[in-house]
Amino acid sequence: MDTFLIKATQLILAFAILVIVHEFGHFLFARIFGVRVNKFYVFFNPVTSLFKWRPGKYFAVGKKKRHFNPELDEKEAEVIKVENELCARENTLREQAQPLAKRLSQLKRALFLNNLFPGRRKEIESEMEDVRRRLRPVQEELSAIAAKTYTARAEFEEKYYYDGGRKGKKRRFWKDTEYGLGWLPLGGYCQIAGMIDESMDTEAMKRPAQDWEFRSKPAWQRLLVMIAGVLFNFLLAIIIYAGLVYATGEKYVPFRNATMGMTYSGEAQKAGFHNGDIPLLADGKALDDPSTARMAMIQAKTVTVLRGNDTVNIAIPEKFIFRLDEEAKSDTATVNFMAYRFPTRVTQITPGEGAAKAGIREGDEIIAVNDVATPALLDFLSTLKGHENSTVNITLLRREGNRTDTVTTPVALNSGSKMGIGLEVDPSAFFKSEEIHYGLFESIPRGIEMGTDKLTAYAKSMKMVFTKEGAESIGGFGAIGSIFPEKWDWIAFWNIAAFLSVALAFMNILPIPALDGGHVMFLLYEVIFRRKPGEKFMEYAQMTGMFLLILLLLYANGMDIVRLFK
Repeated sequence: MDTFLIKATQLILAFAILVIVHEFGHFLFARIFGVRVNKFYVFFNPVTSLFKWRPGKYFAVGKKKRHFNPELDEKEAEVIKVENELCARENTLREQAQPLAKRLSQLKRALFLNNLFPGRRKEIESEMEDVRRRLRPVQEELSAIAAKTYTARAEFEEKYYYDGGRKGKKRRFWKDTEYGLGWLPLGGYCQIAGMIDESMDTEAMKRPAQDWEFRSKPAWQRLLVMIAGVLFNFLLAIIIYAGLVYATGEKYVPFRNATMGMTYSGEAQKAGFHNGDIPLLADGKALDDPSTARMAMIQAKTVTVLRGNDTVNIAIPEKFIFRLDEEAKSDTATVNFMAYRFPTRVTQITPGEGAAKAGIREGDEIIAVNDVATPALLDFLSTLKGHENSTVNITLLRREGNRTDTVTTPVALNSGSKMGIGLEVDPSAFFKSEEIHYGLFESIPRGIEMGTDKLTAYAKSMKMVFTKEGAESIGGFGAIGSIFPEKWDWIAFWNIAAFLSVALAFMNILPIPALDGGHVMFLLYEVIFRRKPGEKFMEYAQMTGMFLLILLLLYANGMDIVRLFK
């Protein structure tokens, strides 16, 4: 349970940071261009909010709202009274309209059937006209009530919340916005005045356009407002990467220095890799830094390795990434694609366990188990399995000064096939490593390089989503949460947050209605064809996009649940 809470906390914190930065991008550019931002919400708030606040005006926890100026409580109470009266009249009219609307629907069906079996057309059309005549004033009054309800609220907010919103009034950069925290951690939003977005505030679009609305601004300003969220997510990733390399530098063992080569997983060996191969090239590009080499090799068509004294070209099979993914999820996987191959060196002895009783010391290197050679750590771990509660002969190298002895000793294993030792897992303890330290100004271009590399690799991997295996590998919050470490590690947290920020930037720029890329797509249509898409079309496109995204969300999280029971 503690592990779950740690992972969940990291996921929610990272998600909140990414949402705040993304929406702040939209907010900042909107306000720079004089566009009003009505709401700024972290997470969604259907029905109610956990908290909301408008600077200098009011705050609310849940549904309990309090104005800083008590007079506004009375003013808003008057508005609510008007809204309730109009709502009561609207309900009465809808009750009156219901039987008429039902009858009109019946007549339309009868007219359709009459086209198949003629005979009553004039009679049906006459009654339809009569029903429409009786329904028309009810519909007109309903429209008028909707307009009055919206106007009552809009006029109150315009007068008291936006300092009148009139010409001559000084615009306030941030105080005219309601800031809130929703309870549904699936994203966030800025409600930008005069824009059809997640809030679906279509009533405001029926009014004449105002100079402080999004729709009144030139195309280039609207484009910058739209892409600002994506831009800020990418900039956040660059800042995080730059901060990490500035704070910790980079330390790694170049492949050329790893003289024992790499250990490869079963799927990698099926593709043609051999344990001990040293990666050299991926599609002709040199491989040296392991932080970028793994993805480059998986996405390449041909990988060149050094095998002994020969160079060997290995053709990477199609959908190789999915085979590795499935292998990594299995209980038997010991390595994810590849790992450094280095000796088995003892770093710690647990008192009272088998190793301590057998006289094994710190610094000893284990080279065989029951006469089976184990030249590398992963060889040792795999050979030791299956010897629960038994005694095995361990052969090791013991170095004392300039002298090296080979020692074989019987060691009792426990029920987990363990002997009570700690092992060296850092390849730099065996091979020459390279360490790079960055100054403040040097870290910035490195951060840009790392962010660009991550974005490029992510974009390339997205093409695999449109295959059967890719669809089956899609995951939701469970899959994302699983990549966070079980113990809190700020370096790991910020590395993952940076990657998620890159992924969020890429996903949001896709040309799907309801995403930033969808808004950009419609704006480009306007620029090319010199006319805006209809507002009704935009509303339907927004609803369609949101519906598709909800389906994708349900599917992704459903796949997480399916995997739990596999």
